Amino acid sequence: MQANGTTTTTTAAVAAGQERPQTELSCRNGAPTNGDSTGGEEEVTNGLPLPVSTAAATTNNTNNNGNSVGNNSNNGVTADDGNGSPQLDVSSSGKKKKRLTQSEEDVIRLIGQHLHDLGLNQTVDLLMQESGCRLEHPGEWDKAESDLNELKALMHSPSAIVRMKFLLLQQKYLEYLEDGKVLEALQVLRAELTPLKYNTERIHILSGYLMCSHAEDLRAKADWEGKGNVSRTKLLDKLQTYLPPSVMLPPRRLQTLLKQAVELQRERCLYHNTKLDSGLDSGLDSVSLLLDHTCSRKQFPCYTQQILTEHCNEVWFCKFSNDGTKLATGSKDTTVIVWHVDLESHSVKMLKTLEGHAYGVSYLSWSPDDVYLIACGPDDCSELWLWNVQTGELRTKMSQSHEDSLTSVSWNPDGKRFVTGGQRGQFYSDLDGNLLDSWEGVRVQCLWCLSDGRTVLASDTHQRIRGYNFEDLTDRNIVQEDHPIMSFIIIFHLVVLRFQGVHLWDLQDRVLVRKYQGVTQGFYTIHSCFGGHNEDFIASGSEDHKVYVWHRRSELPIAELTGHTRTVNCVSWNPVVPGLLASASDDGTVRVWGPAPFMDLPEAEECCALCNLSLIFS
Repeated sequence: MQANGTTTTTTAAVAAGQERPQTELSCRNGAPTNGDSTGGEEEVTNGLPLPVSTAAATTNNTNNNGNSVGNNSNNGVTADDGNGSPQLDVSSSGKKKKRLTQSEEDVIRLIGQHLHDLGLNQTVDLLMQESGCRLEHPGEWDKAESDLNELKALMHSPSAIVRMKFLLLQQKYLEYLEDGKVLEALQVLRAELTPLKYNTERIHILSGYLMCSHAEDLRAKADWEGKGNVSRTKLLDKLQTYLPPSVMLPPRRLQTLLKQAVELQRERCLYHNTKLDSGLDSGLDSVSLLLDHTCSRKQFPCYTQQILTEHCNEVWFCKFSNDGTKLATGSKDTTVIVWHVDLESHSVKMLKTLEGHAYGVSYLSWSPDDVYLIACGPDDCSELWLWNVQTGELRTKMSQSHEDSLTSVSWNPDGKRFVTGGQRGQFYSDLDGNLLDSWEGVRVQCLWCLSDGRTVLASDTHQRIRGYNFEDLTDRNIVQEDHPIMSFIIIFHLVVLRFQGVHLWDLQDRVLVRKYQGVTQGFYTIHSCFGGHNEDFIASGSEDHKVYVWHRRSELPIAELTGHTRTVNCVSWNPVVPGLLASASDDGTVRVWGPAPFMDLPEAEECCALCNLSLIFS
């Protein structure tokens, strides 16, 4: 078989039988298949009938069954001129037509496949007639094996033919059994499947189906849909994985390409931050293919929706709960305030206040189920508090030593343990504050429990992040920087570090991916966060009183949020509402950021200092 030239019915099409809902396309550009026939039938060029004299001078082609196709435009291409160069023909309109390029043939095949899937078969026929492409129709079981042999030269792996034969004969065997043709099925099993010497275990299973008493029993035991379009379509999808696309198009190829195009545009959109139309698996109905995808900056959370002023001193930390319905803020005023977040209106209201933290609250961590909240203090604080947020009761207050300080904490994924870090090292504890394990000897600045439940990553005073396995008591270096790493966050396999800047590292490859620009930091610990749709964005506070937002792929900030009057210590992105962001500042306020109102307000523009819109992603 020649790809995109002389056509032979593909094995996949043969396997489908006459009920296959999807036929395959290949272009022939006027090349005959099994012979030429000269006739006086009415010829068609560009979909229009030719005069009889013109039709008589044109060559008709036949299909693989020997039936006259006629109506062949041949793209206006005659035979070669003897030097291997195709000659241009002159159509009835007097215009010269050229041979289709490979890309043009591919587009026609894609369009034809899509139209056929829609059931527009007459339109497909006209397209094939005018383009000179061929719409292949499925054949019979008897021709399948011979077509497989013709495909050998096109296969990437010699063993692929054996696997394809096995799939094809398995379908044939099951259909014989369903039709009650036991002897024919037994012949397929003994004389065709077994000699392949492939998947012997499966052949034993297939032989057991001979004992099925009726068709329903066979379909149930074989987990098979039965003879018909469904099972044959699945068979074709399996066979297609072994065939190059020049022989057989993958199913729904045009839709796949369109989805990829839309997704690529979204990935390159600086401000795409919504989950409403992000699911392309269900189809393209939710998007328009007539325009390029663009998101307005007014849809991005760079507009101050609320200013929370209930704290009476510097606000050092803020963190949304995992379900997005609560926001916890910690302050130098020794209190933690828990806020209720309305996921519909995005409004924030004070829920309760947790008091008694003598040294202030500089770090907070929600348990995986959002029942508990742990509060840590600054460097001179040796205690941490474990609160039951639902009841407002203090469950545990723990300390390792009065000389130690516990300044960071992270929950184990099981929600029953947590690890704390401070001057002396790391300490694993349970919900009652009992010490389960420890790793001492180095001062910990920040730490994070990985999803495996065994490994803890910790940054220390040696300007590095090390991984500690508490099960086999091993540790290894993960990241080495040139300056102290005061804080870091992890999402997927990526980590963002805060020291004298913001760096993005790939934990799997242990390489520095990107250095983000714009932020100012020198004296204080500032906490950043991932967030937005698909965690595509990074937000961070800064000592210049701003909140900076970057797209993960962009080193330059896409937004600078202004409004705070002193250092912004922490930023938290709501994990459920992509357009909701909170920032905590030394000015004593917490700002809640969201999209601009629907009305065109000038301040919605002023609140967002944007970078170069012609930014090219790396």
